[in-house]
Formats: sequence, C-alpha cells, structure tokens
Amino acid sequence: MSDPNEERPYHHGNLRAVLLDAADRCLRERGADQLSLRDLAREVGVSHAAPRRHFSDRQALLDALAESGFAQLDTALRTALAGAGEDFPARVRGATTAYTRFATENAALLELMYSSKHRPGATRVIEAAEAPFGLMADLIEQGQDEGALRAGDPERIGLVLFATLQGIASIINGNFVGPDMLDALVETAVEQFLSGNRPVE
Repeated sequence: MSDPNEERPYHHGNLRAVLLDAADRCLRERGADQLSLRDLAREVGVSHAAPRRHFSDRQALLDALAESGFAQLDTALRTALAGAGEDFPARVRGATTAYTRFATENAALLELMYSSKHRPGATRVIEAAEAPFGLMADLIEQGQDEGALRAGDPERIGLVLFATLQGIASIINGNFVGPDMLDALVETAVEQFLSGNRPVE
C-alpha cells in the first residue's frame, strides 16, 4: 500500500510562501523546536519531498523565517518613522513603540531572529538584520547632528536604548506586567533616554 504522502502534489502555487506562513504559525503556537519540513508538507498538502525544493533542510527554513522577520521589522520601523515626520523626539517615540510592539507580538519569531543572526555562517540573516538596525543607527546620528543627543559613539548610545526596549519586551512577554502597560513604559523610556543623553551645556 502506497504512502498517502507520496501521492500529494509536488507543486502548490507559491509553495515557498505557503510553507513560510505555515512555519510562522507553528512557531507561534508550538515553538521552533517543533518545526519539521515533513510536518509542514503534510499541513499544506504536498509531498514530503516538495519543501526541499525551497529549503535544503530544517535550518534553511529557520533562517528563511529569521530573514522574513527582519524584513517585517524593517517595514514596521520605516512605517513608524515615515508617520512621525522629521521631529526627532517624535521619530524616537515612533520607532521605539514600533519595535517594542513587534517584539511583544512576535516573541518567538524575535528570539529566532536573534539566535539565527549569531549562528556561524548565517550570512543572509546578518544581511537582513542590517536594514532595521541601520534605521536605528541613522536615528541616533540624526539626534546627534541636530544637537538633541550628546556626541559620542552612536552605536553605544543606541545599544543602551535597545537594551531598554528589550527589557520592556521581556517583562511583557514574561507576563510580569500586562501588554496594556507597553505604551506607558515606552514613553517613560523615551523621556529618560532623551533627557539622559541631552548635550551638556
């Protein structure tokens, strides 16, 4: 008796996108450890060999998810910055709120994004991360150029802000405080960041 999985069609329209959508759902519901190419093939209704046309192995699928995550984060930050206009404090509020919302709404994906980024050989993931991190670096430099932030290493200043946002996301994701606290916590963090990094007169 033949394996019913073998009888499923190889093609499924845009199979790569369909598999990534299914993998994202699995990641949210069950975590990265439960992701399997064979299970995803079964879920979307193709042969178990079909996903290998797009992902050579499970790690390739995880890397593709991470790349997609950084692209989504980049879009969220760009949208927030565009909506904030040119006012520097408004741009900081917009970007930090967008980042923290992404981090709390996509907790498992964000964890995968950062763990994949630091995996040896993950060149494409590292390249995908450059766009959103570049936006944040440009934002710090804008503040310094306008005199809203003191001079100094923009990367170090940005890292302190990033660590603060990660901390807020962590306590929300860990259920230490409710998600309804997000906007107020980010607003306080932004106020402290702007006042604490103001140039000394």
